[in-house]
Amino acid sequence: MSVFRRFPIVAPLALLVCVACADESTALGADDATAAADSAFVAALRARLEAATAAGEFSGAVLVARDGRTLFEGAYGLADRERGVPNTLLTQFRVGSMNKMLTAVAALQLVQGGRLGLDAPLGTYLPDYPNAEVASKVTPHHLLTHTGGTGDIFGPEFAARRSELRTTADYLRLYGTRGLRFAPGTRWEYSNYGFMLLGAVIERVGGTSYDDYLATRVFAPARMTATGSAPEDSLVPGRSVGYTRQLVPGALVSNAPTLPYRGTPAGGGYSTVGDLARFAVALREHRLLDSAHTALLLGGKVAIGPGVRYAYGFFDRVVGGRRFVGHGGGAAGMNGDLAFEPNGGYVVVVLSNFDPPAAGQVAAFILNRLPTATPAGGGGGSR
Repeated sequence: MSVFRRFPIVAPLALLVCVACADESTALGADDATAAADSAFVAALRARLEAATAAGEFSGAVLVARDGRTLFEGAYGLADRERGVPNTLLTQFRVGSMNKMLTAVAALQLVQGGRLGLDAPLGTYLPDYPNAEVASKVTPHHLLTHTGGTGDIFGPEFAARRSELRTTADYLRLYGTRGLRFAPGTRWEYSNYGFMLLGAVIERVGGTSYDDYLATRVFAPARMTATGSAPEDSLVPGRSVGYTRQLVPGALVSNAPTLPYRGTPAGGGYSTVGDLARFAVALREHRLLDSAHTALLLGGKVAIGPGVRYAYGFFDRVVGGRRFVGHGGGAAGMNGDLAFEPNGGYVVVVLSNFDPPAAGQVAAFILNRLPTATPAGGGGGSR
C-alpha cells in the first residue's frame, strides 16, 4: 500500500488532534484570563477596604461568591472599640431594613400555602385593626411594595416610646388609628410601618410569633444559625457594637441610645455575611419557596428609578449588565447590603457597624467592578 493511499486516513486524524489542541489552548487561555481578572478584582477590593478602614470610613465584613465559590472574604475594623475586639467573618452586625427580605419571604410562604391572599383587604387578617379605611383598602400586595400609604414609624412618637415598643402589637397600638397618606396603589413611598403590619399578619395567620416563625420556616431551611432579633439588653456574644457620628458632632460613639428594644419585621435584627449568603442560595435553590413564588417574590413590581424596581421586600435592578436582587439597610451605627443574581452567579454581602454609607459604598464599588460579565436576565414574577 502506498504512502499516498494512507494519507487520507492520517490527515483527518492529524486535523482532529490539531483542533483538539486548539480547543484546549483556547480553554486554558480563557481560564487564565478569568484568573487574571479575578486576581485584579480581589487586589482592587482589598486595597479599597484597607484604605477605607485606615481612613475611618469602614468597619465590617465582606463576602463575594460566584457560582458557589468564594471569590473574596474579609473582615476589617473593630466589633468593640472599647475592648479592642476585631470584626471577623462570624461577627453579627445589625442589618437594619434587610429584615424586610425575611418578612417578605415569610409572607410569600403563606401565600404559597393558600393562607394569605395578596389582594385581600388587611382587615381579613386583622379584623380588629383600629383604622377602618386602612383595614378595608390596604392589601398585602400594597404593603410588600410600599404602595399602601401607611407611613413610617420613626419620629417623635417612636423616640418617646422606644424602649416600650416590644411587640408588633405595641406598634399597632401606637400607630393603628393613623390614616392613610395617599390612596393605596397610587404611588410608591417607603413604609416601615407597612412591614410592621405584615409582621402582624404573619403572626395572626401563622399562629406564632414573628421570631418563632422565622426561626422554623426561614432560618432553619436556609441554615442561618447566627441570625436573629434578640432584645438589645440580651447577651449575644458575637453581636458588634454599632458606632455613629450622628449623636455627638465629631465623635464616634455607641449607637445604643438610638436602638429599638429588638429587631422587628421592618428591620433591626442582626446577621453575618455568611448567613446572608446562605439565605441567597436557599432562595435560588427553592428551599424557602417554590420556583413560581420565588419569581413572584423577586420580580420587580414598581419602577422607582432608572433600572431599579421594587419587588416584594427586594430591590430588582440591573448593574453593569447583570440583574441583581436584594436589599440594603441603614441607620445610626449600622449599614448593610445584600445583592445576588437570582439564577446563579454572584452573591455580594457587605455589613458594617458604622453609619451609612459605609457598607453601601463598598457594595457599589464591588458591583461596578465584578469580573466576567454575564447577561442580565432571570425576569418574571412581576405583577
